Amino acid sequence: MSWEVSRGRILFSTLIALVLTVLPLPELADLIRPSFLVLTVLYWSVAAPRAAGVGLGWFAGLLLDVFQGPVLGQHALVLSLVSLITALEHQRIRSKPLFQQSLIVLVVLAFYQGVVLAIDGWTGHPLPSPLQWIQCGTGALIWAPAATLLAQGRRA
Repeated sequence: MSWEVSRGRILFSTLIALVLTVLPLPELADLIRPSFLVLTVLYWSVAAPRAAGVGLGWFAGLLLDVFQGPVLGQHALVLSLVSLITALEHQRIRSKPLFQQSLIVLVVLAFYQGVVLAIDGWTGHPLPSPLQWIQCGTGALIWAPAATLLAQGRRA
């Protein structure tokens, strides 16, 4: 089975996810909004680890830092780490059904959120509300439709 995909498709979906992540929303909607950028980087790290992988994680994280990061490089570091882990384990993750993948994504999103919060704490920035953890659950809930949408048009 071939998992080849064009880099243009990867970059386009990453930029769309960045826009969805930084788009201003009302407070309640912002609270439950999953991190579309992290989900997209996770998907491409699993589906096309050679075309995406750590480089995509770093690039996407740096763009997110420019738009909303209090520390330049914070999201780039964490997204690179997350994409490295998922790219190394891509065959195991890919072989699971979407429900089990959603559970793996929940753990990865919780790890991502925890490291971002730790960096914020270490650098003396104010910590966001503990309700930010809801985004991990909503990200896991939309993993199956998001993965299905991103897989459209992929050559198999």
